Amino acid sequence: MKTVYLDNNATTQVAEEVLDAMLPYFRDLYGNPSSMHTFGGQVGQKIRAAREQVAQLIGASPDEIIFTSCGTESDNAAIHSALVTRPDKKHIITSRVEHPAIRALAAHLAGQGYRVTELPVDKNGVLDLENLEKSMTPDTAVVSLMWGNNETGVIFPVEEAAAMAHERGILFHTDAVQSTGKIPINLKKNAIDMLSISGHKLNAPKGIGVLYVRKGTKFSPFLIGGHQERERRGGTENTPSIVGLGKACELAAQNMEKENTYVKNLRDKLEKELLSRIPQSRVNGDTGNRLPNTTNISFEFVEGEAILLLMNEQGICASSGSACTSGSLQPSHVLRAMGVPFTMAHGSIRFSLSIYNTAAEIDFVIDKMPAIIERLRGMSPFWNSGQQACKTQ
Repeated sequence: MKTVYLDNNATTQVAEEVLDAMLPYFRDLYGNPSSMHTFGGQVGQKIRAAREQVAQLIGASPDEIIFTSCGTESDNAAIHSALVTRPDKKHIITSRVEHPAIRALAAHLAGQGYRVTELPVDKNGVLDLENLEKSMTPDTAVVSLMWGNNETGVIFPVEEAAAMAHERGILFHTDAVQSTGKIPINLKKNAIDMLSISGHKLNAPKGIGVLYVRKGTKFSPFLIGGHQERERRGGTENTPSIVGLGKACELAAQNMEKENTYVKNLRDKLEKELLSRIPQSRVNGDTGNRLPNTTNISFEFVEGEAILLLMNEQGICASSGSACTSGSLQPSHVLRAMGVPFTMAHGSIRFSLSIYNTAAEIDFVIDKMPAIIERLRGMSPFWNSGQQACKTQ
């Protein structure tokens, strides 16, 4: 059975070109890049080249790039540094729809005596910058807002938010894990101080990330133990993955237009056909301002996990907006923050596409989904009672 993979916001396949770039650093060029000898020194040169590739993708300078282990480390390192370098400030601003790498950290810090403000979003997942303006105080150390939401794809106005923070002398960080490689980013043209990237979201391997720190921004290392990364992140460099990430960033720059035409068109076709063929379904999030590969669709009166199980039987991979798989009966915090009705939020499915998806795959999903939803609704007492009520009116 062929796998149709539409879960690219969870992770992406490693591109063939990326794997090919990485392999020599497992087998032949295994020297420590910090070594004095030529064997290690040549590896160090490749890391510098990868740093340049990453910087080019996001409009940064190579010396503003710090390699980390993942997006979560990058997020944690950014917030940690903002608080350590501004010890007199005890206020953090974020949003109600952030990734757990930020949201859980903020909750932890609240338990340590910090004051946390979570900005609300409207029914479309849109952030109102007036709320940000009202929330900033002389005690605010950092504002951290994601660039593109991992569940709905909704894009936040982070460049405007960064400018507002700077006017008040407040540091600004953005989690750009889902946005990098999908939409243009040029850090030379905005006031963002710190930005997080995760390699496995843009066809690089898992276990590699980036933290961008604007030149001149005070920074306190999260990991201490070596001189690596200009003493900003201790630990021997993960050379194969760094080289792979560099290549992935190069490919992402080349494929940006394809993301915003080919992938977007596939996404829009999938969305349009499912909404037209399946009654009582809806898109969650601002459809006019979102990442080109993402759609979050709710199917009323069915469980997201049940939908995923039947999709899996057909070889279709996607994600549910519900947190039931973690033992909770509550829908995702993102959809709850948007005020999505409970009967809709529980049946939400996130489809996230990539340049490797084909029109035939999308047609296959369009063909299979109506029968899946119809089957589940046939077993749903809520759907059946609702249909009966309609007949008697």
